[in-house]
Amino acid sequence: MDEIAIVSHGARMNGLIYLATGPGTHPVIVFLHGYPGNERNLDLAQAVRRAGYHAIYVDYRGTWGSGGAFSFAHGLEDTAAVLSWVRSPENVAKYHFDTARIALVGHSFGGWLALLTAGHEPPGVCVAALAAWNVGWEANRFGAHAAERAATLGYFRQTTDAGGPIHANADELLKEITEHATAWDYLAQAGALKNRALLLVAGTRDDASSGVERHTQLADAIHAAGGKLVRVVTFEDDHPFSSHRLALAETITTWLRTDCARTQAPGQTSRH
Repeated sequence: MDEIAIVSHGARMNGLIYLATGPGTHPVIVFLHGYPGNERNLDLAQAVRRAGYHAIYVDYRGTWGSGGAFSFAHGLEDTAAVLSWVRSPENVAKYHFDTARIALVGHSFGGWLALLTAGHEPPGVCVAALAAWNVGWEANRFGAHAAERAATLGYFRQTTDAGGPIHANADELLKEITEHATAWDYLAQAGALKNRALLLVAGTRDDASSGVERHTQLADAIHAAGGKLVRVVTFEDDHPFSSHRLALAETITTWLRTDCARTQAPGQTSRH
């Protein structure tokens, strides 16, 4: 394990990298945590490291001690900054990254980040979205569902209170997702996702904004757009897949070695 610091728009993001053993270059898996990110999925990061992949974890700006302020738009920028860091010649040489074999594994808010980021990435960048929170779908409901709006605002306030894990203004966060609700519904990404390997994992006891129905809708939209590389896996479980951590790790590593690997070209540096 190595501690890393990645700069995004002038602010330091704290992170770490689990390094796979063995000679030569290794594919890279970027783990994107949720909001606020209590489940860091480092067990999954260790699992892919054992399977021969370098695993990177970061805390976005304004979360868990990283510098700067958090916002949803900043999270998208931060994801791009991590990918730029991976592709920098200095880090490719230092860590022996194979930048033709990159995958994003995001949970909840991190799943949303991965899905919205993928459309700007080469088709060989695979995406595993775990209980992906459809931020735009939820925000689009606020006008007709005042109780849901109040609950979301209440949670934003809880997590941004003094001493909390998020450095941000709760009312501004709610305003941000409301103003971008249509663009930030990940169903709008179906066309951009149709030609890349995609793993969608959902839990039957999750809530409506990140549960089975949202993932099924996305898979259906990708199929309607002509996509054939999406795989949907469902567990009888909660939002963090508390009872299926080993099965989840096996699902991800198997997908990386099969569906994802078939779309990537080992040893060839991607250009972005």
